[in-house]
Amino acid sequence: MAEPYIRHVQLLGFEKRFSPSQHYVYMFMVKWQDLTEKLVYRKYTEIYEFHKALKEMFPIESGEISKEHRTIPHLPAPKWFDGLRSTENRQVTLADYCSSLLNLPTKISRCPHVLNFFKVRPDDVNPTANTNGRKPETFLLKSENAKKNVSDITGPIILQSYRAIADYEKNTKSELSVKASDVVEVVEKTENGWWFCQMKNKRGWVPAAYLEPLDSPEESEEQDPNYEGELHVTTKGYSGDLEDELNVEEGETVEVIHKLLDGWWVVRRGSKTGYFPAMYLQKSGDAPSADVNQKKSLPPRRRTISNANSIHTKKRTEISQETYRRNSKKYLKQRQSTFDNMKSMSIVEQNEMENKAQPAIPPRPSKKLILDKCSEHTKNKIQTVN
Repeated sequence: MAEPYIRHVQLLGFEKRFSPSQHYVYMFMVKWQDLTEKLVYRKYTEIYEFHKALKEMFPIESGEISKEHRTIPHLPAPKWFDGLRSTENRQVTLADYCSSLLNLPTKISRCPHVLNFFKVRPDDVNPTANTNGRKPETFLLKSENAKKNVSDITGPIILQSYRAIADYEKNTKSELSVKASDVVEVVEKTENGWWFCQMKNKRGWVPAAYLEPLDSPEESEEQDPNYEGELHVTTKGYSGDLEDELNVEEGETVEVIHKLLDGWWVVRRGSKTGYFPAMYLQKSGDAPSADVNQKKSLPPRRRTISNANSIHTKKRTEISQETYRRNSKKYLKQRQSTFDNMKSMSIVEQNEMENKAQPAIPPRPSKKLILDKCSEHTKNKIQTVN
């Protein structure tokens, strides 16, 4: 498995929070090597402490030994009191700092200190609840203030706008209620079918099944089926409510053949295929996930939204389970045929090796023949010994 590293860090803006007391946190979208995007929140004091520790780890690159060798970017110390104005004015500096940081040699930009700092923490997903009833105020970075990073070949991260196709009433505090036709900005997409969205000054998790792109019903991020399959282990058993869902016990191994954005993947167990919640799957060989998203409820499937109202005349392409099964059986038949051919070839090669004539062992030469081959000096020595 490839070592993790960060492709890009985008400063989205900051939040003004009121619990346990008033403070500000910056919002960063972190794009990892596998193209997953994670939203993290960091105080400026945390960022500065991270910066100081990084300088201590790399004294040459921080200019401690010689200023002319400094490559680690500068970062001003935090003020005694941070207000709204200073937090806002610091955004361009922070954006430049992140860009420069990831352009440093890999021994710095991919060191554990950098990777651990930008990893998702539990409070990034579920911030501490407000005790005074005041909701956080969000301030997004204006696009004209954000400088483009030409070294990022994947391009800058832009928040995508999606439209709600039906009313959704939140069930927990971390979710976001939407009405049909509401337009939200998607900050983070997770594979389990819950997307973190922003709407005006509100934010929270919304089921991906309730959202559609504004420009087209087709979702380019949704990959084509892979009938070769990717091995996963179920972390929790599930008994399907619908006829096209698969019943699987905890700890079983299945093959994922199609990853869908609503968090319901098509899996294969033996020759059977069906939908199964991605939230209950873990890639075979991976360590158990500590993602707090696993504690969320299962997201609804697209087909269960009866009052969906799309603005697109062309419907989203949907593959039937019959098509999945037919193509899956065809692939399994081809795979078995290939396996049988390889096994047959192996047996033939083994038989050929066994039937090969073994080299004959020459008979032991007689004593007279050995003496005839010896030199006169050796013969004299043998005669002396005898």
